[in-house]
Amino acid sequence: MVNNLEQGYFGIGIYNGKTPENLGVLWRSAQNMGASFIYTIGNRYSKQACDTHKAVGAMPYFHYDSFEEFYKHLPKSAVLVGVELDDKAVPLETFQHPKRCVYLLGAEDHGLSNEAIEKSHFLVKFKSTLSLNVAVAGSIIMYDRGAKTPINL
Repeated sequence: MVNNLEQGYFGIGIYNGKTPENLGVLWRSAQNMGASFIYTIGNRYSKQACDTHKAVGAMPYFHYDSFEEFYKHLPKSAVLVGVELDDKAVPLETFQHPKRCVYLLGAEDHGLSNEAIEKSHFLVKFKSTLSLNVAVAGSIIMYDRGAKTPINL
């Protein structure tokens, strides 16, 4: 049973996603792992054959044309967590997830923009020398969140 008085939520999305299949797989995982909302920046949503549970109809879906528009509409008190192979990123294994946050993933071929990296409150990375598939990376982030107790930030 969900306690509605307990504070906390998370959303997850992709910045300029490369393939529609990645969106569908990420959304299916988001629905199964307790995301409050899903979103895209740049490339628009279209019906995803791999979203077999129809997550886009089960939770709020937001689309933003640009990173600036997305950032301007972050939920109040939400922490932006960018997922990126970057020297400033902390390993996911040691990361403490905020209770109220929005996870931002970049496409496999370009990652996050410099602006997205600079404006993220935290950056996290995996023990990996190469990038992971974006849907896989998002699923790992959400699983890790569920395995750990989020903290107030």
